[in-house]
Amino acid sequence: MNIHFIGHSAFMLEHDQTRLLIDPFIQGNPQATITLQDALNWNVTAVLISHAHGDHWGDTLEFTRTGTPLIATAEIAGYAQQRGATNATGMNIGGTYRTDWGSVTLTPAWHSSSFPDGTYGGMPTGLIIELGDKRVYFAGDTNLFGDMNLIGDRGLDAAILPIGDHYTMGPEEAARTLDLLRPRVAIPMHYGTFPPLTGDPAVFQRQGQARGVDIRIIKPGEHTTL
Repeated sequence: MNIHFIGHSAFMLEHDQTRLLIDPFIQGNPQATITLQDALNWNVTAVLISHAHGDHWGDTLEFTRTGTPLIATAEIAGYAQQRGATNATGMNIGGTYRTDWGSVTLTPAWHSSSFPDGTYGGMPTGLIIELGDKRVYFAGDTNLFGDMNLIGDRGLDAAILPIGDHYTMGPEEAARTLDLLRPRVAIPMHYGTFPPLTGDPAVFQRQGQARGVDIRIIKPGEHTTL
């Protein structure tokens, strides 16, 4: 599996012909090194949304209006359907979407969730993504919480974690999640995009590696392989 970092919390997971786009905040993203048209040209297999805030919901409608499947909470799927999405699957925490390329399970995340126009976006979520023979936990926006231990029980090849502080956990708290999640690889996200997001990835890397985890800091526009 290739994990492409677009910037902020936007990623694309790729295995064979499957491309999963997560939290596609591209237009207006000061970290993005690609254009929206670049991403549209990928012909992604599905769009996955962790919660409704604008820096995660982003350009979702640009993909879903052309029939690209959307996987998210019932509130997010319903909002997208009202605005032209033709293939939106609404779920809730604990549910699993299964298809020929793998699966997506929604997990809790401690945060909030509303669309840029103020519409309620349902509960924020994390995502457990099974693609190929790999299992990746995308935490969304969250803090440290004890039930991460249950997520870790599944066996994780990688965890993608926010470290920016202010709106989510910072690097020290994110490093503590590794004791519960026990991933083979961890990737920091949601830092440095805007002034309040001051979390230092070097701190996360140092504390994560001290725990025996392979910490990979990916720059926007780059990718890593599991």
